[in-house]
Amino acid sequence: MSIIVHANDIDKALRDLKRMVQKEGVLKDLKKRRFYEKPSVKKKRKQLEAARRRRKAMRYRKPERD
Repeated sequence: MSIIVHANDIDKALRDLKRMVQKEGVLKDLKKRRFYEKPSVKKKRKQLEAARRRRKAMRYRKPERD
């Protein structure tokens, strides 16, 4: 990951860096790896996240026509 600073515009470069870090999920990954997570807890968390993603996808999906 690299950010190029144009015309000494540090603020824009910093915003771009923050956006890239958030998009890549770096901070989320660091927080997740901060402490050991038991395999059973990890499996349960992944199932809950998948269910949350499914519910969100269903919410924005167009209704089917008969």
